[in-house]
Amino acid sequence: ERVPQGNSSGEGYSKYHNRGGLTGSDRSLMNAFREIGVMADRINLPRKIQDRANELFKQVHEQKSLKGRSNDAIASACLYIACRQEGVPRTFKEICAISKISKKEIGRCFKLILKALETSVHLITTTDFMSRFCSNLGLRAEVQKAATHIARKAVDLDLVPGRSPISVAAAAIYMASQASDEKRSQKEIGDIAGVADVTIRQSYRLIYLRAAELFPSDFKFVTPVDKLPSL
Repeated sequence: ERVPQGNSSGEGYSKYHNRGGLTGSDRSLMNAFREIGVMADRINLPRKIQDRANELFKQVHEQKSLKGRSNDAIASACLYIACRQEGVPRTFKEICAISKISKKEIGRCFKLILKALETSVHLITTTDFMSRFCSNLGLRAEVQKAATHIARKAVDLDLVPGRSPISVAAAAIYMASQASDEKRSQKEIGDIAGVADVTIRQSYRLIYLRAAELFPSDFKFVTPVDKLPSL
């Protein structure tokens, strides 16, 4: 191992817990932990998620398996994975918004870390995001309930094979809002969900033809099913 400058004896530079002189490696860890803490605070993530992300980063760092990737990108991906593993998933777009890293690079690091650590993440479902997306769009509880019902039924009826849960959630919100008096555009929903308008349209078209079967039985339509946008 390289002896860091300013510590010619090299004492303690190979051990993370030895505070007999901070090494370049220690500094990298401390900077990453600080960055994870700052990002977690920005979206009020609980301490256990921050601790989990720190632990993931430490494992990757010690393995030296992601050489060439920036520590900030690895830290962002570790936070994304920690959220998924702790059951409070965030989208790549949400993590991207609190970090300095592109969505694409976080996605790349995410895959590399899962492979390097031989770990996995819980599969995300449409309901994981529904309340946050609807709340950010200022939609009432009845509209959220309808969107959740639509998305779940669409999945149960196998209307959206291969579509991502986020795009299905976005399409369901679009459908529910269009049937209510709180209409939201594809763009408004796409901006919150972090998906393109075209992605929402593709999922919406798959569920549109069966719309009548997807709404909760007690939903109060402002715009009837046969008047919903056909896109």
